[in-house]
Amino acid sequence: MAVHDYDTQAFLAILPEPIRETLERLNRFDELVEVVLDLGRVPEARFEFDFVALSDVPVTRADIEYVVSKVGEFDRDNRAGIEQTLHRISAIRNRHNEVVGLTCRVGRALFGKIEIIEDLVKQGSSILILGRPGIGKTTLLREASRYISDTLNKRVIIVDTSNEIGGDGDVPHPGVGSSRRMQVPFNKEQHDIMIEAVENHNPEVIVIDEIGRIEEAQACRTIAERGVQLIGTAHGNDLGNLITNPTLVDLLGGIQTVTLSDEEAQRRGTQKSVLERKAAPTFDVLIEMRERDVLAVYRNLADVVDRVLRGFEAHPEIRRRTSGRDFVVESSVAPPAVASDEGAAQLWAEDSITRVYIQGVSQSYIERAAHSLRTNVDIARTIEDADIVLLSDTVASKKPFLVERAEALGLPLYTTSKNNLAAVKDLLRRIHSISVNRDQYGEWVSIMREAAVSCSSRELPYSNALERRVQHRLAERLGLFSESEGIEPFRRVVVYSPQMKPRPGAPEEKS
Repeated sequence: MAVHDYDTQAFLAILPEPIRETLERLNRFDELVEVVLDLGRVPEARFEFDFVALSDVPVTRADIEYVVSKVGEFDRDNRAGIEQTLHRISAIRNRHNEVVGLTCRVGRALFGKIEIIEDLVKQGSSILILGRPGIGKTTLLREASRYISDTLNKRVIIVDTSNEIGGDGDVPHPGVGSSRRMQVPFNKEQHDIMIEAVENHNPEVIVIDEIGRIEEAQACRTIAERGVQLIGTAHGNDLGNLITNPTLVDLLGGIQTVTLSDEEAQRRGTQKSVLERKAAPTFDVLIEMRERDVLAVYRNLADVVDRVLRGFEAHPEIRRRTSGRDFVVESSVAPPAVASDEGAAQLWAEDSITRVYIQGVSQSYIERAAHSLRTNVDIARTIEDADIVLLSDTVASKKPFLVERAEALGLPLYTTSKNNLAAVKDLLRRIHSISVNRDQYGEWVSIMREAAVSCSSRELPYSNALERRVQHRLAERLGLFSESEGIEPFRRVVVYSPQMKPRPGAPEEKS
């Protein structure tokens, strides 16, 4: 038998001998996530990226009873542990309350993994960690507990609901350092133990795993308002999950619907009914564990939530572990493209705005999709002010005069059968792909500058209605006169220098 540390030996000791011997031969214990034993099926060893059958013989009742006899008593959540280790054994029972399946989860204390969030922990920020099951949230939580208690010398109390942080038994695992641990008899009492920890034991930091009920979210707020630092994990993969979770949204300050005045709605460019944050978030920093060694960090959580509620994307700081204790910090925001003409690039950003007239489609979805795609879109108040008309199929069939009016104005018309963010984003992506491109825009800027410098007129290439509206706005910004001439499809914009008076011609297409 190979020589293992105490934790490894303790885990192997609870398994039936044939399964234990197969694991020994595999010699992949450092990668092992869990061993699964289901009655009538072959036992499996599950690793981070694959799994291996440990026997050709199905699991018997005797195998399951052997493991059950080796572990501690199962609690009401059907979880048990191994004394002074971090391993967890979870049971599946039949309707007669007999154990018919076991998940033997490997728990590890990984020292030296705190560096990737050390600066956040050291500055006293309350930190909420999200991520899928098995990605390492509890491991990071345990290491934070050890670092804060042993290195920062703060009073830390762990509220350990399932003994995953501090291990099974009455003596906490060495992986939590000198942190104190309060065990929770039943899951439903977790929030009471959290408050008890603050009231009775004078902690500077509370560590809590698996915040999942509204009572626990409220207890977190109470603790934060008393000036105690919180380090915790919650159910959910990312910020979006948390915002749409009515149970846990209070961790972000809660969300309410506010009705704006006409003036304020017009100033913001939004609907009158908007979503706003009720109060300050319980936590200062949110960390998404996207991979075991890749973290997305949202600082100033209040500002982040406000931006998301207004329909904008939140761009976190990405921290990626490279090797050992080293990691790199990068931004998730793509660097802006470099234009060949700096002036054209500035004008592109400011002037290339598509005005959309909508009926039957959510304005909020339009704004959020436009921000996500990094396109400049304004909502036109009338169809005459629009560059593009976007209607739902229902509105298009019930109000044919809108279709006729769009056609009469020569405006591109789009319809959609779905009024959701994904459908609107896909539609805007297609619209944007056929709209004015950067090269065209740069060409227009060059032609108009020639008109301004030479104090004469210049004709732009034949263009469609959308392109002509953009050209008129660009000319206005450059201080030039402009008008449209010709008959479709050979209609074009002519620009004049400020010293020239526009000659009589076809009516100008107002932007």
